[in-house]
Amino acid sequence: MDNKTRRKYKLARAFARFNEWRMRHIGTSQYMIMLSMAAGVIAALVAWVLKSTTHSISHLLTNVLAKDYSTIFYFICPLVGICLTLIFVNYILRHNVSGGIPRVLYSISKEGAVIKSHNMYSSVISSALTVGFGGSAGLEGPTVVTGAAIGSNIGRLLHLNYKQKLLILGCATAAALSAMFKAPITGAVFVLEVFMLDLTMASLAPLLISSVTGVLVSYLLMGTSPLYFFRPSSWFEAGDIPAYLLLGVVSAISSIYFTKSYIWVSNLFKKASSKWLKFAIGCVCLAALIYLFPALYGEGVDTINGCINGEADFVFLSGMYPTWMKNNLWWVALLLWILLMLKPIATSLTFAAGGVGGIFMPALFTGASTGLLTAIVLGQMGFDGVNAANMALVGMAGTIGGVLHAPLTAVFLIAELTGGYKLFVPLLMVSVLSYVITRRFMRNSIYTFQLAQRNELMTHHVDKNVLNLMKLDKLIEKNFAVVFPEDSLRELVRAVEETTRNIFAVADRDDNTFYGIIKLDSIRSIMFKPELYDKILVKDLMFRPDYTVRIDESMDSVATKFTNSDKFNIAVLDENNKYLGFVSRAKVFSQYRIMSKQLSED
Repeated sequence: MDNKTRRKYKLARAFARFNEWRMRHIGTSQYMIMLSMAAGVIAALVAWVLKSTTHSISHLLTNVLAKDYSTIFYFICPLVGICLTLIFVNYILRHNVSGGIPRVLYSISKEGAVIKSHNMYSSVISSALTVGFGGSAGLEGPTVVTGAAIGSNIGRLLHLNYKQKLLILGCATAAALSAMFKAPITGAVFVLEVFMLDLTMASLAPLLISSVTGVLVSYLLMGTSPLYFFRPSSWFEAGDIPAYLLLGVVSAISSIYFTKSYIWVSNLFKKASSKWLKFAIGCVCLAALIYLFPALYGEGVDTINGCINGEADFVFLSGMYPTWMKNNLWWVALLLWILLMLKPIATSLTFAAGGVGGIFMPALFTGASTGLLTAIVLGQMGFDGVNAANMALVGMAGTIGGVLHAPLTAVFLIAELTGGYKLFVPLLMVSVLSYVITRRFMRNSIYTFQLAQRNELMTHHVDKNVLNLMKLDKLIEKNFAVVFPEDSLRELVRAVEETTRNIFAVADRDDNTFYGIIKLDSIRSIMFKPELYDKILVKDLMFRPDYTVRIDESMDSVATKFTNSDKFNIAVLDENNKYLGFVSRAKVFSQYRIMSKQLSED
């Protein structure tokens, strides 16, 4: 036994002894609360490290090295950041860091909530380089991935069952997001709404405790002031309802555009064969956009703060525009519209070029710009009394609700970020309206559209969740006899004598291509007639079954085929029609019962 194996063995024994002691002295509920607090502290510390590192890099570059937005610095800097990210990911880490929150959703749906350990730090480093150097993205996606990885690896280290592992993953994620935004309710609601975890009331306590723990750590490290400074001149009045209804519709349009732009750019860059070709094209396009519109640089916190205070000076940062244009609100509205149209493109280019970041901040940027633009246009059309700051704030909720398909997350996020609780009614109204309209045209959110296309998305539907967690390759039975088309009845009878199965696969002798099956019942009348043994061939007896399944087919589809047929066994083929074995009705539904029990354990 080598030293590495010996260390693993000692560690496993230590954890086994710890679990024995824990089960005698600490109840499961108390244990999960303790773990949720520990996960909350660790996740919050990592979120603070990510935020501090990114802002330090950004401060050094923008406040020390270059203070003028019109310099070539804003053209070059994002290229450097994404280049450093690619070098780190491809040559130092050598693991895939892309995917963000969709990657976490995939791990929950298909990989038993197992996330590789490198995700506990790789997203922190790569996103700090991307966003700190001016990539047009946010930090929230990497924060969520890091928190989820922390929770997942705590669960693996302590040998928790699937349900417990999923809960700790959610706790760490909620804590990381809560710490990033200083928004305890938002973190918990996000986990329930976006991760779609089917948690019981007993599971909500650890989730909330972890979220509060994350915020308390954030308060200790970063103070208690809100992330954005919102100073309204007036609050919500009943007369504002038509304006907010219009904003809900406009936010939905903006959300649909954001999602479709992201998908379009992503699909466009998939055609490029080389990572460095994607980097070159993406970075040149991104740098050009940032040079023309410096407000697209980085997270866009200053832009959002400007919007929620009713100001639009950020559209003129490049210094290319004459003074008279700044004094004409129609020109301001036009430039603001161009900016919010370009933000999703800039974010998509950042990711396509190889950068790592999140969608939250770009969506907030787009929402704030949408709200401010709507207020300016309404004001120019003679609708008095429309508060631009309030509209910008509520517009943020509308776009988050539409882009993420998470209206409750949007409401609590904006209220907690800004302290704008007195706008709770319009926040709820606009976010829900935007969500309903967006969902009518975009069935899945920006996080879930690819997973949904592949039937890999965890939902609140328990049956589908159980089937998603089952793996077809683990259920294949290979003790079925295989015969060949050119075999005679004699070889087939010999195969009958050597197996207890009543179905025989017929495949090609050389490459295992599947041709069909033979049932024992169909040859009973001739198998005891030796005079026919050399006259009848297998190819004369075989038939192509009504149902087969592919190895990459979803378990939901497999279960449907068993439900819709009277079959007890169905042949499993690979993508090239090669025979792999059979899957049985009994084994599928037996495994389903086992997984259902694991998923419902508390």
